[in-house]
Amino acid sequence: MIEQLTKSPLALAGVTVVALLLGAGGMWVAERAAPGSLSGVDQARVEGVVRDYVLAHPEIIPEAMDRLKRRDAAKLIAANRKAILEPFGDAWAGNPDGDVTLVEYFDYNCGFCRSSLPTIAELIRRDPKVRVVFREFPILAPESAAAAKLSLAAADQGKFKAFHDALYAAGPVSEATLAAAAKAAGVDMAKAAAMAPRAETEIATNTAVAQQLGMTGTPSWVIGDKVVSAALPLEELEKAVREARERS
Repeated sequence: MIEQLTKSPLALAGVTVVALLLGAGGMWVAERAAPGSLSGVDQARVEGVVRDYVLAHPEIIPEAMDRLKRRDAAKLIAANRKAILEPFGDAWAGNPDGDVTLVEYFDYNCGFCRSSLPTIAELIRRDPKVRVVFREFPILAPESAAAAKLSLAAADQGKFKAFHDALYAAGPVSEATLAAAAKAAGVDMAKAAAMAPRAETEIATNTAVAQQLGMTGTPSWVIGDKVVSAALPLEELEKAVREARERS
């Protein structure tokens, strides 16, 4: 069974949590929970401790798995730090030297993303140390990709916010709303066409990273070492930023 424990992330999470709760003695168990390293008596003892504790406290399983997910997410975020935290052009808001960066992966056809605009604005107003980075993640409709490319062109020209706000205000994405938003923001369409290959590369990179991070929809957020796929109220965003700040 010890060998099975070490091969199963779920079971091993149980061992780790038990170790943490049992203190030094538990740590001795956790450090030695590897195939072939325990005597028969020790194996039986570990099996008994893990089984009894997990049966008595099954709530530790999702807690342990949540910690494992966050640890894995932290590794992936660190490995893709530049692709996540460095904005494309001026697709960012807040404090450029902020101590916490909140990254939103969004789609212009996402109603929840649209409803998050005032929430993000209020977060920036209330927290002068936060920086927000916007990443294109066009997954909801064919028109989303066209919107993402034009948005990246706007960001490349230093006109992201004007385009971003104008397109969301225009309603569902269409050729008409894209043209209107580009005109309102003053986007140079010739330059936009010329940088289309760069925009496609950026979208492909964002999509690949989002998939690695297990993002399931929009809006999705990277806040510190935490990944969340859901529309979050202001209080939850502030809590996540506060926790990221405390861990940094």
